[in-house]
Amino acid sequence: MPELPEVEVLRRSLVPILIGERVERVRVWKRALREPVSRGLARRVSGRRIERLRRRAKYLLIDLEGDVTLVVHLGMSGRLTLVMANADRQLHEHVAFYLSSGRRLRLRDPRRFGLVLALPSARLETDRHFRHLGVEPLADGFDGALLAAAAAGRRAPVKSFLLDGRIVVGVGNIYASEALHLAGIHPRRSVARISDQRWHRLAGAVREVLSSAIEQGGTTLNDFTDGAGEPGYFQVSLAVYDREGEPCVRCCSPVRRIVQSNRSTFYCPGCQR
Repeated sequence: MPELPEVEVLRRSLVPILIGERVERVRVWKRALREPVSRGLARRVSGRRIERLRRRAKYLLIDLEGDVTLVVHLGMSGRLTLVMANADRQLHEHVAFYLSSGRRLRLRDPRRFGLVLALPSARLETDRHFRHLGVEPLADGFDGALLAAAAAGRRAPVKSFLLDGRIVVGVGNIYASEALHLAGIHPRRSVARISDQRWHRLAGAVREVLSSAIEQGGTTLNDFTDGAGEPGYFQVSLAVYDREGEPCVRCCSPVRRIVQSNRSTFYCPGCQR
């Protein structure tokens, strides 16, 4: 599933191309995604100029003139890419936006867990998709003190805590494993047993891992590509994720795999006691 770095990479790849474009028409072949594509989508966005591209958590936000924001979530297998308007429709291409430059911004989503909505820009933060979201890990103010305050009164494993989007958004399974390894914290450690010093170390590790992933174009394990169809390369830098049995890059202990909340967690028993 594309996480925060992948969506940010996608946003950055589209910014120099889409800003100033006008959506001339919209084609919806399949409305039945994770939620039905907004009824009246074509009427609400056609003819409007693209003014800004933002990201909130794992949502790509395309701000159009006239207080309309196009909200796109890639789900588990979605790809948002630019092609010429007359390019053949691909298998699983469910929604397409035809642009004034003669190109088409298309969403392909084989598993159909994606999302395409048109919402009022001014009321975005109070919409049900956004009002529960936690802090952005790359924003000013994200630090160990914030994490320690959010953990007060909780006893959950720290890996589960990092994946809770009501606390911090967009970290995801891969990056949580990598950040915990970098910080030297065992994924099963209770948040009630983490010192202030370790919270600060973990906050810094989260920022470092996410920033590095963005610089390297995100992680492509299965489906992710940027707006030009290019894969990411952070997977070659992964220290523990999907490396069960391989030597730790720090201490050479074999990386272990455990299951937490039905998801694989990878860690080093030497570095993360």
